[in-house]
Amino acid sequence: MIVAFSLTPLGGESDGVGEAVADAVRVVRESGLPNETNAMFTLIEGEWDEVMAVVRRATEAVQAHAPRVSMVLKADIRPGHTGQLTAKRERIERHLAAGGED
Repeated sequence: MIVAFSLTPLGGESDGVGEAVADAVRVVRESGLPNETNAMFTLIEGEWDEVMAVVRRATEAVQAHAPRVSMVLKADIRPGHTGQLTAKRERIERHLAAGGED
């Protein structure tokens, strides 16, 4: 599965969220699972239990900064498929390079 998620600390003492988000991303990167982070979401790929465990630990890392955490999570659950974090992007790039021709 691939999970895209975003965590936002709420009600903490700091106005910025950068440190809390960095702590969450650190948890994801240290997991060893395929992942990427962009301006809006962090994506992680793996089996259900391992991905959700990482999401939980990342949430706990943000919660260390604030009493409340907002989460947005989207999942693509496709058993038997791996490497989709990059494969999906590569398929789109091939279509773009072909100029929209099928």
